[in-house]
Amino acid sequence: MIAIKGGKILTITQGVIEDGVVLVENGKIAAIGKDVAIPEGAKVIDATGKTVMPGLIDAHSHISLFGEPHVPATSDGNEVSSPNTAQVRGLDALNPADPAIPMVRDAGFTTLYTGPGSANVIGGTGMAIKLRGRTAEEMVIPGTEAMKMALGENPKRVYGQGQKKAPYTRMANASVLRESLIEAQNYLNKIEFAQAEATEGKPAKLPDRNLKLEMLGKVLRREMKARIHSHRADDIMTAVRIAEEFNLDYSIEHCTEGYKIADILAEKGVTCVVGPMLMGPSKHELWDVRLETAGVLTKAGVRVCLMADTSSATKWLPIHVGLVVREGMPEEEAFKAVTIYAAELLGIADKVGSLEVGKDADIAIFNGHPFCNFTKCELTMIDGQVWHCTLNDDKCNCGCDK
Repeated sequence: MIAIKGGKILTITQGVIEDGVVLVENGKIAAIGKDVAIPEGAKVIDATGKTVMPGLIDAHSHISLFGEPHVPATSDGNEVSSPNTAQVRGLDALNPADPAIPMVRDAGFTTLYTGPGSANVIGGTGMAIKLRGRTAEEMVIPGTEAMKMALGENPKRVYGQGQKKAPYTRMANASVLRESLIEAQNYLNKIEFAQAEATEGKPAKLPDRNLKLEMLGKVLRREMKARIHSHRADDIMTAVRIAEEFNLDYSIEHCTEGYKIADILAEKGVTCVVGPMLMGPSKHELWDVRLETAGVLTKAGVRVCLMADTSSATKWLPIHVGLVVREGMPEEEAFKAVTIYAAELLGIADKVGSLEVGKDADIAIFNGHPFCNFTKCELTMIDGQVWHCTLNDDKCNCGCDK
């Protein structure tokens, strides 16, 4: 058993515990509170004067797919052979040896979502991973797959400008998405019809398997979330329009101009994953990027998660979160944006995202405010195992090999 004592514990969902204790046993949080007794023989980590909180979660990254160093040999995040590559899986490009993983873990991150990029209108599936393990199977959290979709400039640039084929326009972006979903609907209808005939004693004449349509069928059945890349306000509304037309479970990724339509997004209950926070006006759809976006959305009632959007840059996300707090995002909401809200988006809030009895012992200890650029993460624990530790010798009894 491990006991973390003496720190300021940010549970996220159950308030702040000053000078509290967290007990960890068999990879889970066994107890947490102000007056928790520390069992004899427990390894004690002295967190006095430090901040103890759930491991951070980046809700949108491309770590281990956009490999580092970013060269053609390691660049596996965009399959630019078709505007619709719903059949490809980020799982099949996940590299557990990516050098970004330990960098991000050392910054206090224990879980993140990674997947294909935004070159295609439909880019394939991503998934949530724990930042430990030798194989993709050891890292991936089952049941967290989601479908990447993208509107706006990227598909237009890759196909219309780069390959001289559709989509050339935003109209074609939308039509590619809509037609692909209709094709998947027809595929599901054929299966349903064949199964209905089989129940009447006739042999089922199922259509040939089609992986692309199978995956989109999961999106249509709401078994898989659609995560729709949209920067400009009109692209965001196109994403909402199509998602409502097909009754999709969806989120808006980036939501750069979401501040222009914050009231609409709040009314519709849309979850927005905002970032990266330090984007500049590098392309037309980013000309109106603002650091205030997360705060404006939150204050309007929108559920906001925050992201780094790339590989090892996730290690800087805590500092970027501090910037959006400076620009108006309530501090409590900012903490939730990289913990429990991200966990809820990924469908793993029963496991991670807060410090509660029974949840995975994914814990980060910081030597100051986690969103301050003067602060350092001194310990990262995943499933009760310490993966990073820079605590002073007289305060470290975590079992690390320092």
